[in-house]
Amino acid sequence: MFKHILIATDGSELSQKAVTGGIEMAKALGAKVTAYSCVVEYLPMSEFAVETPQNVMEQLEKEAERHLAAFAQEARSANIPFETVKSVEFSPYNGIINMARERGCDLIMMASHGRRGLAGFLLGSETQKVLTHSEIPVLVYR
Repeated sequence: MFKHILIATDGSELSQKAVTGGIEMAKALGAKVTAYSCVVEYLPMSEFAVETPQNVMEQLEKEAERHLAAFAQEARSANIPFETVKSVEFSPYNGIINMARERGCDLIMMASHGRRGLAGFLLGSETQKVLTHSEIPVLVYR
């Protein structure tokens, strides 16, 4: 069945549930896992920013590293083969799809926050974009 699963994580509570479910699934299938966290490119919207873009990006990078470290600890405990990767992207969905393709994954697993209505329309759903644009199968965890 699936041999290499990319699990996207953003550190949210729902994302953590997807990580745990993905690790359990990988263990049952004997699959390798790549945990992926996207660092969204920061673009200041004003010349009156409190922090420099470099400081903001450093904080976002550290946050992604924390999410991946938490994943690594859980994956080690489950004794599954894994790697962790991150990239800086303007669009997280592009990062997820590109990383899955680059790493040779045959399944993308990710959470959906379930935004509907106006919030879903205005914010957009990264999960929906992955579902729309990915040629690799996607398993949505809710």
